Amino acid sequence: MPLTQQNPRDHYALIARALVILDQTETPLSLEGLAAQLDLSASHFQRLFSQWVGVSPKRYQQYLTLDLARRLLANRFTTLESSHLAGLSGGGRLHDLFLTWEAMSPGEYAAAGAGLVIEWGQFASPFGHAIVMATDRGICGIAFYEEIGFEASMKDMRTRWPKALYHEKASNLAPLVTKLFDNRPTRLHVIGAPFQIKVWEALLNIPSGQVTNYSEIARKIGHPKAMRAVGTAVGRNPISWLIPCHRAMRKSGGLGGYHWGLPVKRAMLAYEAARRDLID
Repeated sequence: MPLTQQNPRDHYALIARALVILDQTETPLSLEGLAAQLDLSASHFQRLFSQWVGVSPKRYQQYLTLDLARRLLANRFTTLESSHLAGLSGGGRLHDLFLTWEAMSPGEYAAAGAGLVIEWGQFASPFGHAIVMATDRGICGIAFYEEIGFEASMKDMRTRWPKALYHEKASNLAPLVTKLFDNRPTRLHVIGAPFQIKVWEALLNIPSGQVTNYSEIARKIGHPKAMRAVGTAVGRNPISWLIPCHRAMRKSGGLGGYHWGLPVKRAMLAYEAARRDLID
């Protein structure tokens, strides 16, 4: 939904503020205590949380703690061995979304987007304001700019395909964005180098609510010593959330980096973990 319209998803600012408060608090806060620090009534805060993730703020606190990454690695690490690779040109049930891939050829990628028309718009999302980009073949870019700002995020996305033509067309993209955040069939146009695409395909095999690490991804794509290159490719993923780079961790148990800011990554992981437990 464009930013000019109200959207119950657009509660990330509250989540980000809650992260800061919880990180600075040694003991769990009551619903009333946390709501008060956010300048909200307890009932209003509870209602917003229920709209955002489906669990109470009290239960949700456990997912926002700093040791989330270590607990996920200990309890929800996936080796990617049993995951089915759907193929870049086929359709499949990938990380709880129906996604159809179409990858740009190496020659097209080398052309830096020349002749490509990319429409874009600003939208509300569960993780703050986002820039969504698409070609006539599907979504090609998603950037979350709550932490680093719109201008920096837009510049970052445009420099990936510097010769493409960019047109702001939020109204054209609105139907795609609705599908994007509602787990409905979505088409992707993946624009990247062949090695990057292999890494991004591996990311799609990490189930929602679970995580893996860079060395496991490197092993899976047949380059076990290329952990640094894998980390770079993960960071250059242009379609955040749909291609879930937030599920890649350091082997040590640290969160690792995240291109759009670590608070966004933590919120995504907590959101998925809470929803997974709610379903289970």
